Amino acid sequence: MPAEPRGTGQAEDYRRAGFGAELGPGERPALLVVDLVRAYLDPDCPLYAGVEPIVGRTARLAAEARRLGHPVVFTYVSFRTAADGGQFFRKVPSLRFFLEGSPFAAPPPELAPEPGDLTVTKQYPSAFFGTSLASTLVALRVDSVVVTGVSTSGCVRASALDALCHGLRPTVVTDAVGDRAPAPHEAALFDLGAKYADLADTAAVLDAWKARA
Repeated sequence: MPAEPRGTGQAEDYRRAGFGAELGPGERPALLVVDLVRAYLDPDCPLYAGVEPIVGRTARLAAEARRLGHPVVFTYVSFRTAADGGQFFRKVPSLRFFLEGSPFAAPPPELAPEPGDLTVTKQYPSAFFGTSLASTLVALRVDSVVVTGVSTSGCVRASALDALCHGLRPTVVTDAVGDRAPAPHEAALFDLGAKYADLADTAAVLDAWKARA
């Protein structure tokens, strides 16, 4: 069971109610890097979230996944016009920084996709909604996804939840996801660990991969 958000006092209640069982890592994982782009890393962008520490950890996971032959998937938000984002764009006007041509929509150099990596373009929070990602992972015989990126309470949470709904085992990497503020980050991790995903830090994921190599 994950650490509870500060001040809630609910962790033991969740345990007694039967939440927080472990799904396990699966036999054929894929690494899913959600929306980790300059918008969240560049102080010149209003979406800046101060999540620079997760870049190196995610890059380390990507390098090891490639070495072991695990698929690496990068997701990017992109809109030709505001209409592409529908009500989501209306609700979050700062999504304008993901209009085609925006420099803030590009990944940092450490996370540029390499030959053989997969990319998914999306317009909504989940990496699965309105995309071919589920079909691609099924074709690759993937049974689990290791989720990194931003934001924990938004697109990471939505993608992990939809992974579960598509029959995959999601693991959210607790020190390789980030959010704008600690409270939504902690609350999202607590909720994910209770209901929808396993939680593990970078070192634990790498150890699990090596043990199965």
